[in-house]
Amino acid sequence: MFRTFTTLVATTAISALLITGTAFGADPITLKFSHVVAENTPKGQMATKFRDLVAERLAGKVLVEVFPNSQLFGDNTVLEAMLLGDVQMAAPALSKFSRYTKKLQIFDLPFLFRDMAAVEKFQNSPKGDELLDSLQKKGLVGLGYLHNGLKQLSSSTPLRVPADADGLKFRIMSSDVLAAQFLALNATPLKKPFSEVFTLLQTQAIDGQENTWSNIYSKKFFEVQPYITESNHGLLDYMVVTSKEFWMSLDKGDREVIKKSLDEAIAFGNDVAAKKAMNDRQTIVDSKRSEVIELSDAERSQWVEVMKPVWEEFEKEIGKDMIDAAYKSNM
Repeated sequence: MFRTFTTLVATTAISALLITGTAFGADPITLKFSHVVAENTPKGQMATKFRDLVAERLAGKVLVEVFPNSQLFGDNTVLEAMLLGDVQMAAPALSKFSRYTKKLQIFDLPFLFRDMAAVEKFQNSPKGDELLDSLQKKGLVGLGYLHNGLKQLSSSTPLRVPADADGLKFRIMSSDVLAAQFLALNATPLKKPFSEVFTLLQTQAIDGQENTWSNIYSKKFFEVQPYITESNHGLLDYMVVTSKEFWMSLDKGDREVIKKSLDEAIAFGNDVAAKKAMNDRQTIVDSKRSEVIELSDAERSQWVEVMKPVWEEFEKEIGKDMIDAAYKSNM
């Protein structure tokens, strides 16, 4: 009788544990990763790689769910949603953070970086880490930089020297620095949604725009812009970010594994972005729909001379020490 009772109690206890899920009722932590582009883009591939690495290393403990194509939020609303706990990770363009810190405007400064190697050098430096940490007072934690690439200028007329842009209308992202950049050229900057750019170019409502090779190709801007100046004048990058509250709620060991997985995924995504930029540039050249103008050193120096005063204009907001450190990354 006693043995039967003991067996019954044990069976009941095991059944209760099975009903609650795992042995201690610990459901996996869900990490929602929201982004605005397709899964086959460098950012989309990075997010998928991150999801798979976490699934491999933290199976049953952390579940990453990726939501591409603005299925959850756009870049203009995702940070507010993150602070409310509706999403745990995102990778908005760096210009989207100006409401939270003015220091990240450094990445919009024209002709600050000569190439992506200089960008990498700066972002991996102590100053680059300082910028990642600059969001913490606002409840956000920067986890890493993801590349799209350097920006080029497309236009309805050839742009070889700054005077060629005089009086033209250019679409820009919502950024005070980018507005100042085109004002320095005596051009008119127009803040318009990315989704409208092709139509604006096609109807000649604007004369030109600035973007990376991958965006110029994927959005077919080269089909409605006869000239592209290979200026490499600006940077279009993203920051992978999470909320401080969520990040610190994680077990330290899990947090380290997630960060390691993200670092590997970002390196993978950046490699994809670099290869895609080269391939897309060549595809545009081969199409002969748009002429790619390569600047001489003398021509490029003219652009730098005209736009460099923009650095000084935003020096107080960004910090002279930060700008100097970024410039030295070219050496």
